[in-house]
Amino acid sequence: MRKSIPILLLMAVFCSCKKNESNKIVHSASDTITIVHREKTKDIRYFMKETKTWLKENKVNESVLQIVMDVNRTDKNNLAKMDSILVPNKLDEKREMYLPFPLQVEDLRDVDKILFFSYPTQTFAAYENGQLVYTGPTNMGRKKDPTPTGLFFTNWKAEETISTFNDEWELKWNFNIENKLGVGFHQYELPGYPASHSCLRLQEKDARYLYDWAEQWVLEDKENVKAKGTPVIVFGQYPFDGKKPWLVLPNNPTALEIEASELSDVVAPHLQTIVKEQKNSKLIAQHN
Repeated sequence: MRKSIPILLLMAVFCSCKKNESNKIVHSASDTITIVHREKTKDIRYFMKETKTWLKENKVNESVLQIVMDVNRTDKNNLAKMDSILVPNKLDEKREMYLPFPLQVEDLRDVDKILFFSYPTQTFAAYENGQLVYTGPTNMGRKKDPTPTGLFFTNWKAEETISTFNDEWELKWNFNIENKLGVGFHQYELPGYPASHSCLRLQEKDARYLYDWAEQWVLEDKENVKAKGTPVIVFGQYPFDGKKPWLVLPNNPTALEIEASELSDVVAPHLQTIVKEQKNSKLIAQHN
């Protein structure tokens, strides 16, 4: 789903941090960051179910459907097409309890905003000062057109664009992270495995959230970037020639869990750059 455009003059949107007891950051009187610690539910188990039978026998409301879609890395239309699906024994927890990212990462407390995409788990997570604020499933680049890994920054965005790879593909809530390669995250169908042409597909509600949450770049002119947007790290490898990684969950429900220490290791090589760009963005914002 590649879409790139020449650099155009765009205004950056800078969001302020607010207090929220459940999963936002908290500023103390000295303006230091305090992580609000939470624990994941320990007793979630997963079972394989025949899709049509399960949908027929169960009263599925939107919250339940959301959890089952997340667990299977898919959307509503594609869920119904699957022969069998993973279903948790509990369906009344928040969606972050079923997805692998940690709820807090101490080493990210000085990073205002950062977005992660995990290739092996096909999930994403947004953090503010070390606190998980949003997470969901993704379908990334297929084996032939893999999503590049490493550190990126959000650039320009558009509510709707047309893919330059195929002019019949409409990409909603598109946010570019690599302008020259035309890589970005946006809404598009999720078949439940990496299937894109290097972009990061999302459910529409998730694409809309990240569209509003992440920052755009600020340009000096048509050719030069004055301030970069929100840092994005894509990491890990997907077993393209093997089974879907989440199919191990019935035997080991915590097999895909990403530890805070793993995220710290992923960020460590890029942390200096991230903090530097963050300081620059704040300076630019203060003078605008």
